[in-house]
Amino acid sequence: MPYLLQVDFPYQGPWGDEMASAMRGLAESIANEPGLIWKLWTENQATGEAGGIYLFTDLPNAQAYLTMHTQRLKGFGVPVVNGKIFQVNEALSQIDRAPL
Repeated sequence: MPYLLQVDFPYQGPWGDEMASAMRGLAESIANEPGLIWKLWTENQATGEAGGIYLFTDLPNAQAYLTMHTQRLKGFGVPVVNGKIFQVNEALSQIDRAPL
């Protein structure tokens, strides 16, 4: 059963294409995380926030990633990391074209 992880934190940039260029190595690293199915990168320059929505194969991998990623972000100087894990209702999500 898949689990969704939602993470957001204060972020001052770079944004858009500059963010994509600056974070490419991190994205490639995240792609190899155990249990990761996919990640959507999120950014909101107006509110000074960034983060991601992740889909993991199972709860232990989602929890392990959230713990590791929180420590990594705090090591980068991010003061607050918000993370929530949700169980995915596959039947309803498929009706609404979720990429499961």
